Amino acid sequence: MIYTADIREERADTFLARVMEDISRSAAQKLLEGGNVTVNGKHIKQKNYRLKIGDEVSVQLPPPQAVFMAATEMELDIVYEDDDVMVINKPKGLVVHPAAGHRDDTLVNGLLYARADALSGINGEIRPGIVHRIDKDTSGLLLVAKNDMAHVFIAEELKVHNVVRTYEAIVCGCFKADSGTIDAPIGRKPGDRKKRCVTSYNSKPAVTHWEVVTRYRNHTHIRCRLETGRTHQIRVHMAYICHPILGDTVYGKKKPELGLDSQCLHAGELTFTHPRDGRQVTVKAPLPEYFQKALSRLGAPKKA
Repeated sequence: MIYTADIREERADTFLARVMEDISRSAAQKLLEGGNVTVNGKHIKQKNYRLKIGDEVSVQLPPPQAVFMAATEMELDIVYEDDDVMVINKPKGLVVHPAAGHRDDTLVNGLLYARADALSGINGEIRPGIVHRIDKDTSGLLLVAKNDMAHVFIAEELKVHNVVRTYEAIVCGCFKADSGTIDAPIGRKPGDRKKRCVTSYNSKPAVTHWEVVTRYRNHTHIRCRLETGRTHQIRVHMAYICHPILGDTVYGKKKPELGLDSQCLHAGELTFTHPRDGRQVTVKAPLPEYFQKALSRLGAPKKA
């Protein structure tokens, strides 16, 4: 992975924590100390090394280390399964894989209990079977690989945008147009490594297609199709065009609305090419109860 320094005299560890996905400052320091980082082709181990604007920073991630993963019994909503893949309908509030504060209560822990002998191992023991993910407080469909062949195939399909992911969302405000496309690159937000923003610095292309499902007085029910899959993509893009997702206290209004304290966002449809026989598979998940309750609180739809 190669990044370009864009802030004068920024520390190397601070820079890496800002531009890399899911990397804390302490993890960045370990990468530096382990000799995994070069600046303009020269290995740099000092965490306080000061970068110049335009420096080319290259990172070689070490292979994942084996860790003990607890198998936790939980009810999984498996909406599709065969010998190679399965699709899980993830509820709101469930973390996909272990992280700080969530070691044995994630989807991965549940998968290890239910299918320990049938999950791909490419991502190491901490993310068995996980090819892509959705946020903790986003509900809906997640594709899981049951062997390495399927994992490699699906990962490549995601890379070239052949997996179609469609989301339902309630956003604040009313759209004048019936549909549109947001083409705006996304990167880490300076000063807050947990948040993303639309930016041209150390960012990646991000494209979201949207269409109106129903208009209400102060909100709109929309459907979004991802062309790319950046962290928090729909949430960031909707906030960028001044239509933050209802309940999203990170990118929208800071106080809970209509009884929601997290985003009203549901991954409702997934279409992919099967890794073994090439057939098209489409899986759908109905709107969950929390989403339907939110719609009922919006009042009567606007007349066309």
